[in-house]
Amino acid sequence: MPRKTMIEAIRDAIDVSMERDEKVVVFGEDVGYFGGVFRCTQGLQKKYGKSRCFDTPISESGIVGAAIGMAAYGLRPCVEIQFADYMYPAYDQLTQEAARIRHRSAGDFTTPIVVRMPTGGGIFGGQPHSQSPEALFTHVAGLKVVVPSNPFDAKGLLISAIEDPDPVIFLEPKRLYNGPFDGHHDRPVTPWSKHPSGEVPDGHMTVALGKASVVRQGAALTILAYGTMVHVAQTAQQETGIDAEIIDLRTLLPLDLDAITTSVAKTGRCVIVHEATLTSGFGAELAALVQEHCFYHLEAPIIRVTGWDTPYPHAQEWDYFPGPGRLGQAMRETMEA
Repeated sequence: MPRKTMIEAIRDAIDVSMERDEKVVVFGEDVGYFGGVFRCTQGLQKKYGKSRCFDTPISESGIVGAAIGMAAYGLRPCVEIQFADYMYPAYDQLTQEAARIRHRSAGDFTTPIVVRMPTGGGIFGGQPHSQSPEALFTHVAGLKVVVPSNPFDAKGLLISAIEDPDPVIFLEPKRLYNGPFDGHHDRPVTPWSKHPSGEVPDGHMTVALGKASVVRQGAALTILAYGTMVHVAQTAQQETGIDAEIIDLRTLLPLDLDAITTSVAKTGRCVIVHEATLTSGFGAELAALVQEHCFYHLEAPIIRVTGWDTPYPHAQEWDYFPGPGRLGQAMRETMEA
């Protein structure tokens, strides 16, 4: 299979979907002529024309509101919010309209839209370009929430999301756009242009929504991670030598609870890692589910390793970022409990 970057895989997924289905339309701020701030839609306007890939005004509520109307009348919009931090003006449209139309109309209308958003830190973007708002969407019935960790999954999950009949929030970890990442800020990252990090097949392919992936089999403890943190977990496992089983959740809503409970029942220990703030982060939901379904298998308290309860910093970004050091310490603590 050819090797592709996550940016290339995402672009390929949109290209394949637009070619297969003329109802798929792509729009957002700078996604047309410019190809998006991260170039994920580069070349699509030239290939499919300005009626199917076009730029919009700087209005996130307008972007999502227009997508909802288009979807209700039969199109399949795949729209981009330039950074996940910018989605707040569109939150009302997403939660009060897109997520509820199927139920409100008793199934007469659906909103098959995908809202793509670069998420997370690791690029020194500061407070307005580094947030991880996934928990704000997993709390909303009617939405699906996806976070890929590699190019293969990014393509397959995005095609599945575009073909899904309901609204999907597709969060793309921007730290993984341009190169493999092990969680250490002092190690150079190989440019993707020279060394792409993932094999991705050409043409149509899908990865099922709602299915987690076992990245590494292990027996000592379970690490639950998604997005950038999957790579941090792999590095922490290698540096500690602990026989950890690493679960890449991939889809946060719907969640693959069977994969989680099967793993924790086997290992008896669970460490959860995510980049978002601790309080009311998605890790709290995961911890509650593990406690509820695996209580009699647990041999140690569940530990969460997360961002701090502060606005995302700029100059001290790597003190905020949950790296292999912090995760490795949590792994050792749970093994000693």
